[in-house]
Amino acid sequence: MAERILLIEDDPRLARMVEDYLGGAGYRVNVASTGHAGLALVEREHFDALVLDLMLPDIDGLEVCKRVRASRQTPILMLTARGDAMDRILGLELGADDYLPKPFEPRELLARLKAILRRAQAGAKSNVLHFGRLEIDKDAREVRIDGAARPLTSYQFALVVAMAERAGRVLSRDALFDVVKGETIDAFDRSIDVHISRIRAAIEDNPKQPRRVITVRGAGYVFAKAQE
Repeated sequence: MAERILLIEDDPRLARMVEDYLGGAGYRVNVASTGHAGLALVEREHFDALVLDLMLPDIDGLEVCKRVRASRQTPILMLTARGDAMDRILGLELGADDYLPKPFEPRELLARLKAILRRAQAGAKSNVLHFGRLEIDKDAREVRIDGAARPLTSYQFALVVAMAERAGRVLSRDALFDVVKGETIDAFDRSIDVHISRIRAAIEDNPKQPRRVITVRGAGYVFAKAQE
């Protein structure tokens, strides 16, 4: 199946040119002319990469990049007409994978896009879930914040993975028991709430005001998609 690209660009002539060129190279391309329209598409649909203009009519590309990176690791190629190197540095620091100054040759755009897609595919094989500063390494069975490992039991790690893989969905206590039932658990400590409390102590900046694992009263817990 052809890879899907979201182009966020407010110049209609440039957007048409890029859409036609990438389409001719075998990609499926969606176009958004504003930052908010692009973010709405990212929330609703899956894209393999974003081509993001820095200068947009509503919010700039840096802010779009920041918001996308809060919940997704979709590769981002940033387009910039600005000559200020600081903008490019900020873009990379906020999570852009590469940048391309305007004006550009379509062949160079295609080459850079292919490169970031290859890197993303290679990185996906590492089996690491990313949520802002939080990393969940399923191969190493380790949870890290800012690169530092946080102590969790095997069962607590299984709970984190179960919630993170379903980020944004409310999971009842029964549902959590069900998805981690293959894990060893102390027969005298079967309370999900106790384990959630210990998970929060390990991964939340302020366990009393959690922003990663959130209680939904009367329903269960939800793992936040957007995290710092």
